[in-house]
Amino acid sequence: MQRRTMLATAATLTAATAFGSKTFGQGIDRPWDGSIIAYPDPAIEVIDPSYPYKIGNAAVERLWTGTRWAEGPVWSGVGNYLIWSDVPGNKMYRWLEDDGEVTVYRSPSGNSNGSAFDDQGRLVTCEHSGRRVVRAEHDGKLTVIADSYDGKPLNAPNDPAVHADGAIWFTDPGYGRNDYANDRYETELPEAVYRVDPHSGALVMVTDELGKPNGLCFSPDYSLLYVADSGATHDPEHPKEVRVYDVIENGTRLANGRTFCDTSPGLADGIRCSTDGSLWVAASPGPTTYGVQAFSPEGQRVLVILLPELCANLCFGGRKRNRLFMTASQSLYALYVNANGAGFS
Repeated sequence: MQRRTMLATAATLTAATAFGSKTFGQGIDRPWDGSIIAYPDPAIEVIDPSYPYKIGNAAVERLWTGTRWAEGPVWSGVGNYLIWSDVPGNKMYRWLEDDGEVTVYRSPSGNSNGSAFDDQGRLVTCEHSGRRVVRAEHDGKLTVIADSYDGKPLNAPNDPAVHADGAIWFTDPGYGRNDYANDRYETELPEAVYRVDPHSGALVMVTDELGKPNGLCFSPDYSLLYVADSGATHDPEHPKEVRVYDVIENGTRLANGRTFCDTSPGLADGIRCSTDGSLWVAASPGPTTYGVQAFSPEGQRVLVILLPELCANLCFGGRKRNRLFMTASQSLYALYVNANGAGFS
C-alpha cells in the first residue's frame, strides 16, 4: 500500500472512530419551547472546523408544530414561502417568511410526501395515495407526470428532484402502504429511481439497485446524483448510506454507483446539496438523538445539528438560501447556516 493511501485510510479510520466514540446531544442544556437560547447554540456541533457552517449567533428555531408526520419541505424563491407535507394528515402547509403565518396549502394532498419546484416555478409532488407524481400548473390544475411503469402502478413515489434540463427524477420505495398514511396493497414493481423526459414525458427506470431509494438530489453542477438508501429499515445488515452516481449521456443515465457516506447510526432520509458541494442529510447522529448530519464533498462528516424529534427531510431557503428548514415528526425547524442551497429547491 502506498504511503499516501495508508495515511488517507488512517485518517478516515481515526475520524470514524472519533465520531463513533461520541454520543451526540447527550447532556445539552437546551430548551425547545421557544425560551431564550444562549449563544452559541449547543444543538449545533462542529466536527471539522475547516467547514465553518456554524454561525455563532444563530440558533435552531421551532417555527411551528401540529403535524402527524412532517415531510418534504420545499422553498419558493418567487413567493418567499415554504411548503411541506403532513403525510398521514393528508395536507400540505405553507409558511410565510414575512410574518411566519402558517396556512393549509392543499387538502386533501394525496398523502403527499416530497416536493420540488421546477425551473418554471411549478410544484412537483409525490403522492402516496394516488401512487403518482403530479405537477401543479400556473393555473392551479394538477398534471399527472407519472403513475405507472411497464403497465404496472407505481409503488408510492417518495421524493422528486428536477435536473437543469427539466427532467423530473424521483424515488419509488413504496413507503406509506398502511391505513395510517395511505392504503394497504401489494407492490408490483421493484424499489427504484425513475427519470421523466422533459420533452416526451417518457418514464425510464434508471436504477433499482438500492434497498429503499429515499431522498435524492443533484450536485451543484448536475453531474452527480445522490440517493439516500433507507433499506436498513427492513434489513439490519443493509448499509446505512447515501449512494452517489455519475449522471451520463446528456443527463439521461446513471453510472458508477458507489457509497458516498455512511450515516450510521441513523438512516438517511431527505438530502440536499449546498453550493460548495457538501451534502446535508436528515439522519440521526446518535443512537438516542435526532437531527441532521452534514458531509463534505469527499463524504466526511463535518457538522451535526441536533433536534428533539426525528428529522425526515430538509431544504435550503430564505432570501439568500442560507436557511436550513427541517421537517421533524410533528414540527418545522429552521437554522441559519454559513452555506447556500444549490438547485431549484
